[in-house]
Amino acid sequence: MGPIEGAGALCWLLGSATGEAEHLADLHGPRLRSLLELVVDTPVRGVVYEAAGSVPSELLEQGAAIAREAAGTFRMKVAIPEAPPGEHETWLAAHRAAVAAVLGA
Repeated sequence: MGPIEGAGALCWLLGSATGEAEHLADLHGPRLRSLLELVVDTPVRGVVYEAAGSVPSELLEQGAAIAREAAGTFRMKVAIPEAPPGEHETWLAAHRAAVAAVLGA
């Protein structure tokens, strides 16, 4: 967990990740779930999960559900922006707002 030491927000911006189907499924499933469980006892105050992109929609929906579950289970702040990455200005504004929301700004 060294790379997130001192981080206030964790951004899982993998909505347009590329690779083999099984690896993408892991990123938006078990690996995401494991990471959310690990950050509970860290300084991370909230998580932003990107729920739009070129990854199959069922994987993005699964990841968003996992993030919502973590929010309820661990009382963790979670934001799930769905701005399309192809619309850069809209995407950037949505993700900046999401980070501000999980940091309580």
